[in-house]
Amino acid sequence: MIDLIKRLFKIAPKADFEKLIREGAQIIDVRTPAEYANDHLKNSINIPLNSLGTNLNKIKKDKPVITCCASGGRSSIARKVLLSKSYAEVYNGGSWLSLRKYDK
Repeated sequence: MIDLIKRLFKIAPKADFEKLIREGAQIIDVRTPAEYANDHLKNSINIPLNSLGTNLNKIKKDKPVITCCASGGRSSIARKVLLSKSYAEVYNGGSWLSLRKYDK
């Protein structure tokens, strides 16, 4: 019953972000250029949410993707967009600050 509920609500298991990043996952920061310029993860790529659809060529389909933003709202939308464009392994990292400890 629990598995059915998780599938219906598309609840994914907790991702091991440390392992994903260590193994080369792409970190896509979907904040605005101004937000990104203020501070960001050194290994992230800035593709604002409003231009994600026209910049898919910057994101490899054969590597895991972690989306992030300021609080997790925009990164959740970005995750859904990427999944709809046939990206197989996409995770919502939430706030970029929560991923900072893994970005070395």
